[in-house]
Amino acid sequence: MVDEITYRDAGVDIDAGNEAVHRMKDYVRSTYTDSVLTDVGSFGGMFGLGKDYEEPVLVSSIDGVGTKVMVAAAMGRHSTIGRDIVNHCVNDILVQGARPLFFLDYFAASRLDPVAAAEVVRGASEACKEAGCVLIGGETAEMPGVYVEGQYDLAGCIVGVVDRNKIIDGTKVMAGDLAVGLASSGLHTNGYSLARKVLLDVAGLQMDQYVPEIGKSLGDELLEPHRCYYPAISTAMQEFDIHAIAHITGGAFYDNLPRVLPEDCQITLERRSWVSPPIFQFIQETGGITDFEMHRTFNMGIGLVVIVARHRAVELAARLEELGERAWIIGEVRKGGREVAVL
Repeated sequence: MVDEITYRDAGVDIDAGNEAVHRMKDYVRSTYTDSVLTDVGSFGGMFGLGKDYEEPVLVSSIDGVGTKVMVAAAMGRHSTIGRDIVNHCVNDILVQGARPLFFLDYFAASRLDPVAAAEVVRGASEACKEAGCVLIGGETAEMPGVYVEGQYDLAGCIVGVVDRNKIIDGTKVMAGDLAVGLASSGLHTNGYSLARKVLLDVAGLQMDQYVPEIGKSLGDELLEPHRCYYPAISTAMQEFDIHAIAHITGGAFYDNLPRVLPEDCQITLERRSWVSPPIFQFIQETGGITDFEMHRTFNMGIGLVVIVARHRAVELAARLEELGERAWIIGEVRKGGREVAVL
């Protein structure tokens, strides 16, 4: 006979999971509105849509923050990564004109650290409140043998709504339109595998090391939160006829801009028209990376691209500046075949 074996012996601590949920409850409830019909701990989160829409269309998206979680784990700072996943997802549905309704997070690790998990949820709850979005549910999973000890993974799912007649889908885009770019805060949540290889493996830098070229420690730079563009863009959508919006995430310019272009249009970007944070030049020079690879991997300082009619572009950029964004006219739509050129 062997001694009695428990779930904890197998690497899963139910008590740690319960502690994590207890630490998260107040953060989660702080995002609730009258539309939420369930409490923390329900099997499913229920949300009343209301009657504010003529023909409501639900818009959903799911994503992760990639290997940026490794930076958060190395720095022992977890709240900003919670902001990252919410803001990333909010921006993803914003490009179709959707208002975020509710968000769910998924936190998984080899061994659950209740404090770290609660910090992630705290950051997510703060970002949700700023976007007017409810953190309606989530999951914490402990899976020994699947994840590396001391590391965790984070993903999120969002659901939003837009009236059918207000959907932004790129069908209005035409030759002559101009592209307005909104500044990013840095790498956002993409390109971290290449950035870590260059900065940690090639350059041999440490996360807490001050880097003169970027004016701060490497860890502080890499943990800069992903910007949320919803406050400014939701206002601009009421004042301008926006033809298309592209969130510059994985695949950067070359993969994301074609997704919002008609088959007979291409877009040309003028690289000198905007200012990039110094981290991008530092990565490129340190790693000997080509211009093409940089613009296919990183946002290069542009987190969102908004396409409008030529005669409204200057006014839109100025309005976005008034709303707290840095904005530049960065390119033009021309006849072509869904191609992107960065000059």
